[in-house]
Formats: sequence, structure tokens, C-alpha cells
Amino acid sequence: MRIVARLHGYPPLHNAGAEWMLHSMLRALVGRGHTVEVWLSRYSGDGKPYDIDGVHVIPLSARLDFPTAVRQADLLVSHLENVPSTLAIARGYGKPVAVVCHNTFRPTFRDAMSGGTALAVYNSQWMEREAELFYAEYPKSVRPESTLIVHPPVLAEEYRTKPGGKVTLVNCNKEKGGEVLQKLAVRMPDTEFLAVAGAYGEQILPDLPNVEIVEHISGHEMRERVYARTRVLLMPSSYESWGRAGVEALASGIPVVAHPTPGLCESLGEAGIFVDRADIDGYEAVLRKLATAAEYRLASKRAKARSAELDPTADLAAWSDAVEALA
Repeated sequence: MRIVARLHGYPPLHNAGAEWMLHSMLRALVGRGHTVEVWLSRYSGDGKPYDIDGVHVIPLSARLDFPTAVRQADLLVSHLENVPSTLAIARGYGKPVAVVCHNTFRPTFRDAMSGGTALAVYNSQWMEREAELFYAEYPKSVRPESTLIVHPPVLAEEYRTKPGGKVTLVNCNKEKGGEVLQKLAVRMPDTEFLAVAGAYGEQILPDLPNVEIVEHISGHEMRERVYARTRVLLMPSSYESWGRAGVEALASGIPVVAHPTPGLCESLGEAGIFVDRADIDGYEAVLRKLATAAEYRLASKRAKARSAELDPTADLAAWSDAVEALA
């Protein structure tokens, strides 16, 4: 099959969880022998096409014949802001579309029912339940033809390393918990923190002696530059539909201290240490508890066990089968 994805950004320049989830899914299709192209809709600074893990990426400024690629495709894939326009052009050429949903916001489900969605992919069980509640208000004729749950695939061997010594936050905008990191760093001058700049949102990067800042990096560098230097990962996010960074950390037995969003509760399971993001005292208490060898060893054991439970092999096979069934 020739599969064409229409996306606003892509690794290695754009490294949000949504893009790495979809990249993992597209890699699986390449592994099944399919040709996969990603056509970008926003200017990225890249002037020439490039390949990443077998996926061919065409920047906006490199080629202007996206409609021709659509005509020649067997299947279109899209997510987030590009879903409405991708469905519109797909209808013109009679092509099926797979839509990957990364959040439970109403526009996500509304866009996926615009007509022509052959497959809607949800990243969690709770998202599927939320989608069912949304679509209950509408006739079956406008809903996605089929649905599938694919948990954001994390290949543990690509992230597994020996943990380091820092307390880390990945993507330091306000919603992800940048202010929480800042407050903890002020309270705990004896603790070393790592602030990793994210792909979006205004970043809160504390100028403190115990905070090291890592600029925005590719997901391929996360193992060496982040997880190999991390002892505990913070995820005090106001919203997470799943939380890929947490699952990446689990692969190395790194405990994750998180705000209990439905997505994080589902992804982290028994390995999660949940503290309300407004409870700075609670976060400090947990971090000091994890500073003891015995508590850390138990939390790390739970993290590794949860990582094993989240092996993505079955999900990626189900995704590939579903795509091939649309041919």
C-alpha cells in the first residue's frame, strides 16, 4: 500500500507525544512492507525531503503537489488540526482516511465524524468511552466506520537505560507543570532538577543553580540526554489523555510522580505515584520518600513491571491489520 499522512509537524524537529505516537505507528506499517509518506502542512525550516526510520517526510517548502500524492495513495492518515482538510480532499478523490485521536476534546470527535473516516484510532480505553458518549448524540451514518484502541507505542528497548540522579520534567509549560518544577526547585535546593524544553507552549525554565535546562531535543535523544540522567520523572499535567513520557520512563524503572488525570491513571497503573498538582507539599514529601533506597527500589520494580505490561506488539499488529483491511 501507499500510505500518505497529512500532519502539521514531525520528528526530529517537532517532538510532541502525538507525533511520536503516530511515528511509531507509521514505522510499523513500513515494517509490513508499505510505503509511507508524511506531507507537512506547516513551514518547518526544512527545505528538502528526508527519511526517518523508513518514513519519507516531505516538508511544506519542498514540494507543492500534495493533491497528486492523495490521488496516488491507497489510504490517508491524519490527526489534530489537519483532520478536516484531509477528510475534505479525501472525499474528492474517494480515498479512505484513518484519523488518530490524541485527546478527548469535543473538536477531536467532531472532526472525526466529518464524513469519510474509515478508521478512528483512540489512544486509551477512557478516550473510547468518551467518544462513545459523544457519538451517542449523532446518527450512525456520520460516525467513524470503525474504531480501534492503540496505546501510544513505546518500544522499551529504545528507551531503557540506567537511571541517573535528577528529578525531571519534560515540556515545562504551565499545563505540563512548569510552575510545579519551579516551586519544588526553590524548596529543595539539595535536589538536582532537569527541565526539558517542550515542543509547544510557553516554557517555564527556572534560572536556579539546582536546575539544568535541556533545550528541545529529538525523541531519538531522550534515552541518553534525559532518562540516563533521571531518577524520578514528574508529570503534574493538568491534562493528559495518556502520557507517553511517563511510559518511556517506566522502561528504565524510573518512578513517575503524576497528577491523577484519567489518562495517566490508565497508562501508569499500579506504577503511578499520584499527587494533585496543587499539592506542592505532597510532591516534596514523595520526592524525599523516594530519596531512600528501599522506597526507590520498590517503586522502580513496579515501574519495570508496568513497562512490560505495556508491550506495544499486539497494538501495532492490530493497527497494521486494520489499515491493510482498508485497501
